[in-house]
Amino acid sequence: MSASLSVRALTASVLAIAMSVANVCAQAQAPTAAQATPAAQPPTPATPAYLMPMLPDPKAMAARSNQSPTLSGIPTSPIAMAADKLPLDKMVLPPGFKVETFVSGVAGARMIYLGPKGTLFVSTARLGRIYAVKDPFGKKEVMTIAQGLTLPNGIAMKDGALIVVANSKVFRYDAIEDTLDKPVQTDISEKFRLPGDQMHGWRYIAFGPDSKLYIAAGAYCNVCELNPGINGNIRRYDADGSNMEIVARGVRNTVGFDWHPVTQELWFTDNGRDWAGNEGPEDELNRIAKGKDGAFFGFPYCHANGIPDPDIKRPDPCVGVTLPAALLGPHAAAIGMKFYTGSMFPAKYRNVAFIARHGSWNREIKFGYDIVTATIDGGKAKVEPFMSGLIDKEKNVGLVRPVDFLQLQDGSLLFSDELNGAIYRISYSDAKLRK
Repeated sequence: MSASLSVRALTASVLAIAMSVANVCAQAQAPTAAQATPAAQPPTPATPAYLMPMLPDPKAMAARSNQSPTLSGIPTSPIAMAADKLPLDKMVLPPGFKVETFVSGVAGARMIYLGPKGTLFVSTARLGRIYAVKDPFGKKEVMTIAQGLTLPNGIAMKDGALIVVANSKVFRYDAIEDTLDKPVQTDISEKFRLPGDQMHGWRYIAFGPDSKLYIAAGAYCNVCELNPGINGNIRRYDADGSNMEIVARGVRNTVGFDWHPVTQELWFTDNGRDWAGNEGPEDELNRIAKGKDGAFFGFPYCHANGIPDPDIKRPDPCVGVTLPAALLGPHAAAIGMKFYTGSMFPAKYRNVAFIARHGSWNREIKFGYDIVTATIDGGKAKVEPFMSGLIDKEKNVGLVRPVDFLQLQDGSLLFSDELNGAIYRISYSDAKLRK
């Protein structure tokens, strides 16, 4: 056999294998019932390129969307905005509310967590850092306690230890509030076996009411078929990484979830795909109903309230899909969410979800860059504006990129701002309007 024939035969074999794997992955995306996925551990190694499912051509998608090809992501500045330059005067809130700077000088601030001894921990993503703010209610001393990590977005605490999820890595810092000057890092990644994809690789994490650690594993693409046991899901573990279960599938990119204070059901935001037009598909607010662990939320076949994907097609794409409780706007980048349980705000905000809309990049006229609320009614939600005024309409740029929330003991609410590297405090003081 000639060398050229051998090469052609080998190429044909590789293509046949790739097409076979793509078909298997496509079939795996179509669950017939919303049941929990068995607690099998997904493999850590990346799938070889020649075995990956075929991805839509991004240039072709952009051309079909009729959107400007110059649209691009928003970079994270490694330098925080000076405290006296923060756009507090632009923030518009309902009557009786006020906003003030709580901490500045935390470049790239994303997730925020208050330790039991009063230390405020702040994650970043692209900057690779974790901050600790000592005495956040007083001197507010900002320290960098970890750096050089890969997308260290997710932070939580358990028994005095700080847990940091940095893409495929899971680190534990024992007795962290007693060792801020010299934290000891323990790598506990092996049991978790998280995927290491960079796109949507910023993991959101939280301990649930069941004391399990919940971790988001987003899709490694804008839109594509994938293995739902590895990507496009929310999974939960015991704190040590054992007993993994998938609780939601068909999830493109969630960077925020919380449990309803009354029903204990898990609610989460999910970002819609890009390059399908300026008007959507819209971001989603989703709910995992009791007894529906493992439910399928549509990605990549079905978006928003039943929109078939124009690139990834299958018959009856929305059959068996759990549709959202509410839509959160086109390309809004709705991420962080927290249910409010305090007593400082008026009673109508009790058990209402506050949602940070980080702000669009894949939309010609900017959208989001604000905070909305979602009032829950059974399996549905009513979304209303809360904080606005943070788009410069003349320049078509966002002034703040909200990310995460933290309710303080007094009932006030902190939120982080990745764009300016700051954390703000929202409070309420009008007793006449509180009732």
